[in-house]
Amino acid sequence: METKYYKLNPKALDHHILDEAVKCLKKGELVAFPTETVYGLGADGLNGKACEKIFQTKGRPSDNPLILHIFEKNQLEDLVLDLPQDINKIIENFWPGPLTIILKRKGIIPDIVTAGGDTVGIRYPKSPIAQGLLAKLGHPIAAPSANLSGKPSPTTGEDCLEDLEGKIPMILDGGPTSIGIESTVLDLTVSPYRILRPGFYTKEDFSALGIETVYDKSIIKDGHIPKSPGQKYKHYAPKAQVTVFVGDETKRLQGMQDEIHLRKNQKIGLLLFEEHLHQFQGLKRSLGRQNHLEEMAQLLFFRLREMDRLGVDEILIEGINQPGLGISIMNRLKKSAGGRMKVYEEERDGKCNSF
Repeated sequence: METKYYKLNPKALDHHILDEAVKCLKKGELVAFPTETVYGLGADGLNGKACEKIFQTKGRPSDNPLILHIFEKNQLEDLVLDLPQDINKIIENFWPGPLTIILKRKGIIPDIVTAGGDTVGIRYPKSPIAQGLLAKLGHPIAAPSANLSGKPSPTTGEDCLEDLEGKIPMILDGGPTSIGIESTVLDLTVSPYRILRPGFYTKEDFSALGIETVYDKSIIKDGHIPKSPGQKYKHYAPKAQVTVFVGDETKRLQGMQDEIHLRKNQKIGLLLFEEHLHQFQGLKRSLGRQNHLEEMAQLLFFRLREMDRLGVDEILIEGINQPGLGISIMNRLKKSAGGRMKVYEEERDGKCNSF
């Protein structure tokens, strides 16, 4: 299959290209497109056969439900039942944006989208390209990340091309995504509301508005089976083995140096905070400034894929031990590493110790 690859300017959309993408979707084909979080692999969300192609193309487990993307909040009532009392507050403060909400589904949604369950995830993305595509289609678009299952999520059009060239008819490249990790998933069918997947929006963001939430136990404690099916599987993993170093700064940096010495015959890639790059030799890349977690979130998947392109044998990553967005980032790092972490005791200074 030929894959058409179009570069779009999010500030001046080429509607002819969007129209061509909509024709693909209406024919039951797949289109990769940018959102503000990561790139999505989209199908007409009300076409069960088209959605089935998502699973086939990605190699995605069939019990891993899809998120439906909408282009205006008024679509919500067409798709779901039993809106909670906080729904208007949540929509007004977090949509459009990187928040997926879980609600009871209506029968209009194909079973394959929900993996046969009675709930569905809905998101209203902020990306102009995603909004333009959704508005032109007039239907929700079902879209997980536009990568092969298990690999780091794509944050550029080139990432999508690397995984999906020859497998789908069209990729829309809108440049690097601004957030870099997937949306927060918030289950509104339980009380208190439960964060099933941490993302850009955090427990603290909801608390600031008087909205009570709790983290699903599988996020903050090993050994618990997650409610969100996608959290069960190996995710975000590059080809190289990953080890994450977290805890006391001096000890973790020394631990990374020790690990490099032990593996002096291997090609090691290092992902470090900007402030620590000068302390290391060899193949190293920045994860942004240490106290600017939004930079780290945006760069994380991009750097993991970059290390794969550089052909390293192992990736050593400097982790964090902070609340809020730090929990979301460490959720991705733990999965990338398959749980391989070296944790160094910190002096008790009030820092978060969620991991």
